[in-house]
Amino acid sequence: QVQLIESGGGLVQAGDSLRLSCAATGSTLSSYAVGWFRQAPGKAREVVAAITRSGGSAYYTDSVKGRFFISRDNTKNTVYLQLNSLKPEDTAVFYCAAERASNGIYYTSPRNYNDWGQGTQVTVSS
Repeated sequence: QVQLIESGGGLVQAGDSLRLSCAATGSTLSSYAVGWFRQAPGKAREVVAAITRSGGSAYYTDSVKGRFFISRDNTKNTVYLQLNSLKPEDTAVFYCAAERASNGIYYTSPRNYNDWGQGTQVTVSS
């Protein structure tokens, strides 16, 4: 099991950027695939991006392609989500999640993840 702590959220204006961090403790993150999810009020939790153990492959949901970028630094036990060109519809609580995985695997369903952080709020004003 790994403990995850998100940080980097905040209140920004449309067009601004943020970088979210997901720091892991309790286990070596390099054994885990990691996903970033978001949940807006009244909506289901949805995948934003996911990345393999090595960082060699990543997934992005269509609405964030070209704007958000997921990366990881396994030496720092941390995964990042760079949010660019933010829109008001990006407003949500962002969560990171981790699950042990084989090389080259990432998961896009929240049902595949057992370890979750507490979330960080991202609010984008128009």
